[in-house]
Amino acid sequence: MLTSGHDPWAVRSAPTIPVVPIDDRSPVIIGVGQHVHRADGLDDALDPVDLMDEAVRAATRDAGLSAVPSPDSLRVIQMFSWRYGNPGAILARRLGIDVRHHAYGPVGGNTPQSIVNLTAASIQRGELDLAIVTGAEAWRTRMRARRADATLEWERDPSTPDAIGSELEMNLPAETDLGIVMPVQVYPMFESALRAGAGRDVDAHLHHIAGLWSAMSDVAAENPYAWSQRSFTPDELATAGPDNRMIGLPYPKRLNSNNDVDMGAAAIICSAATAARLGVARSQWVFVHAGTETHEHPFVSHRDEFTRTPAIEIGGRRVLELAGLGVDDVALVDLYSCFPSATQLGAASLGIALDRPLTLTGGMAFAGGPWNSYVLHAIAAMTTSLRERDGEHGLVWGNGGYVTKHSFGVYSTTPPAAGFRFDEPQAEVDALPRRELATGTDAAGAGRVEGYTVMHDREQRPELAIVSCRLADGRRAWGTSRDDDVTNAMCDGEWVGADVTLDAGATLRL
Repeated sequence: MLTSGHDPWAVRSAPTIPVVPIDDRSPVIIGVGQHVHRADGLDDALDPVDLMDEAVRAATRDAGLSAVPSPDSLRVIQMFSWRYGNPGAILARRLGIDVRHHAYGPVGGNTPQSIVNLTAASIQRGELDLAIVTGAEAWRTRMRARRADATLEWERDPSTPDAIGSELEMNLPAETDLGIVMPVQVYPMFESALRAGAGRDVDAHLHHIAGLWSAMSDVAAENPYAWSQRSFTPDELATAGPDNRMIGLPYPKRLNSNNDVDMGAAAIICSAATAARLGVARSQWVFVHAGTETHEHPFVSHRDEFTRTPAIEIGGRRVLELAGLGVDDVALVDLYSCFPSATQLGAASLGIALDRPLTLTGGMAFAGGPWNSYVLHAIAAMTTSLRERDGEHGLVWGNGGYVTKHSFGVYSTTPPAAGFRFDEPQAEVDALPRRELATGTDAAGAGRVEGYTVMHDREQRPELAIVSCRLADGRRAWGTSRDDDVTNAMCDGEWVGADVTLDAGATLRL
């Protein structure tokens, strides 16, 4: 078990704070906390509200406050481990605080940064003075209880928090009818398209992405809030085996996000005037400079290309413009890291080289991927890191869906010249080309593979091939097969660019 509200592995030095005017309404993060709990069993496990309780108390200590402040708004990131009703109400009772407003966010890995953006905008407008943003998952305990056929007696609250943020439908019926509904199916298809676009052979590209993830594991090994504090070599990550089984080609288990964790995080955000009134040391203040929100064409079937993410390009460019920065002015980044294809797409769209550090936590395979909450851990790490690099700027990118929903935030210990600035340049994204989807008899016939994966069972046997094809008229069509000859064949060599045949039922034939 580890609780912390500061960054113990960083070398702290006395910060030099520039003397510049500070807008009293500028939103600042004054405290961050993380809590990692490695229970031996169900008896010593914590529920998600317990994890948030520990994280909020750690954030309070980080801010130098003697007691948890009663917030104008308590904002909880949606969790999958338990349906509480109103988890914030339970948390408030355990913390012993009064809360004027309870909010609960939508599904999506972009949600933590989105909620920080919405909170910062409300503070800048004078609608809030102080808010607590928190989230947690106890998925490891939930799965342990399921395997033991044990009943969890976690609390519930019948009240209903306000919704914050917006949901986005991301699956067409034509996709769900074929069972193409999970990120572990879609992100590997993006990976195959990226590999072909880069001109690498299968083995070379696997070691390329394993190298990226190996570098992340090195960061996690030095992060005491990481779930897995171990460095892995590229060969260890690329080689499938009993403890690194193949899931969706080309990704063995360690190249997937690790949701088998019990961990929580919290951030206390307030106006600069409130931070001063509370007596929080100026060295603890990290300003939220700018935020943006965008999303790709919601359905994967309609994406123009699998090798580009224009909504990241547009949203990332805009957040830097609002902060008065270029990408080279950003010293620290944490890019979303659920799968290697997501990080590569994000880095390319943002103009960030892959040979620079891409994570402050160690990424979701190693630091931990607590479903929707990961980015709050990234924001906590960004906050503590920027305090050690006074005057520099950091960029956080959150992603939800199938590289679908994007949120961006720019942070610094230096106050923004014009307060927090926010934009949603979605109209620019919506105007971009989209591809039509052919189904049924319209899709039957010859197609050329643009992306594919082969899903494996728990014994590492290929069980389902999924392909996205381009038809002669440029439309997209999906194909699947459970035929052993097909699934085994597609595990060998490169199939992007290969000509295949689909029947009216979307069955793939080689």
